Amino acid sequence: MGTATIQAVRGMNDVLPDEAALWQRIEDAARDTFAQYGYRNLRVPIVEPTALFVRGIGDGTDIVEHEMYTFDDHGESLTLRPEATAGIVRAAIEHHLTYDRPQRVWTAGPMFRHERPQKGRYRQFHQFDVEALAFAGPDVDAEQIIMLGRLWKRLGLDGMALQINSIGDARERHTHRRALTGYFRANFAKLDADSQRRLESNPLRILDSKNPEMQAVVAGAPQLFDLLSDDAESRRHFSELQGLLQAAGVRFEVNPNLVRGLDYYNRTVFEWVTTRLGAQGTVAGGGRYDGLFEQLGGAPTPACGFAIGIERLVLLLREARAVGEAVPDAYVVHVGAAPAAALALATGERLRDAGLAVVVHAGGGSFKVQMKRADASGARWALIVGDDEVAANRVAVKPLRAAGEQIALPPEDVAAHIRAAH
Repeated sequence: MGTATIQAVRGMNDVLPDEAALWQRIEDAARDTFAQYGYRNLRVPIVEPTALFVRGIGDGTDIVEHEMYTFDDHGESLTLRPEATAGIVRAAIEHHLTYDRPQRVWTAGPMFRHERPQKGRYRQFHQFDVEALAFAGPDVDAEQIIMLGRLWKRLGLDGMALQINSIGDARERHTHRRALTGYFRANFAKLDADSQRRLESNPLRILDSKNPEMQAVVAGAPQLFDLLSDDAESRRHFSELQGLLQAAGVRFEVNPNLVRGLDYYNRTVFEWVTTRLGAQGTVAGGGRYDGLFEQLGGAPTPACGFAIGIERLVLLLREARAVGEAVPDAYVVHVGAAPAAALALATGERLRDAGLAVVVHAGGGSFKVQMKRADASGARWALIVGDDEVAANRVAVKPLRAAGEQIALPPEDVAAHIRAAH
């Protein structure tokens, strides 16, 4: 009886090399786009004190109540991060990042939530998290939304729709919460079990219910904007945001039921959504969180940010076939005595110095086997080195994807030949 194999934890997935090409394309495009807008990389730990997320996200949220991976570490309660904003704000406070000037930062990496895995929603998932710290907006709110639009274009994604809303300031949300609680209590029998549970702890989340049977009662709920006076600061902020987006040519829909799932948001909230991923249609979302610095012990500091779900972008790119697999420019085949292997390695290094991507065959094998590997690699050229080539100080250059004869060139001329033929 053989030893049982060990498999990955359910909802925590391997990224194999073929799919990793999509991840790298996304990561490269995101880093370059963020840099164009002046956002710099900041890296924070995967594990944080549990209190950070209880205070930051809110102890009435589904994340804190049910989804966090929390463990005891010699008497200290620690948690695998379920999101990155709280950690970034903690780092900004701890290292005084915003004391002398505002900061535009981003981070990327795995997040962890213990929930039922489904398409586009996993227990270990990956995000880009982008934050503008010590900016009062609404100009920076608009900047982040426009920046995401540029990223979608760079990745070749269309059909992305923008939804925005304002959930007001803390005092206004408190008034709205009382009105919502009264309304939903009066309609308690129409609420599903999940909404009945949320009624006392977080009634705003009922507005975000995806249950079709709940849509009628949600549609009749009091809307925050109806409770605001004409001169309310949050109303002005939202009006200016809409004006900036219109001036930039960004199409959007105001969705009064868009609230996001975390307690720290205020004023602007937004989501970029698609209909191509079923129920998990939100690809990026965020908003303003002007009170989070104070909640975590810092000085009052306005801020705005968003997160992008990398797995969901990968699903979209795969569905749209917007990204092809990266392939080498050349594959070096070598057979014969040891000097052939040495010349093959030296040729590979010479071509890499010229900026080309080259795979040099390793592991032995006949000429026929190596040529099959060269063809399977997708490379445009096979470079062949044998005893005859070593004696003549030549490399045989064979086109694999186009018509043409095999020719022999000095090693120093191969890179120029490949570049000229591109």
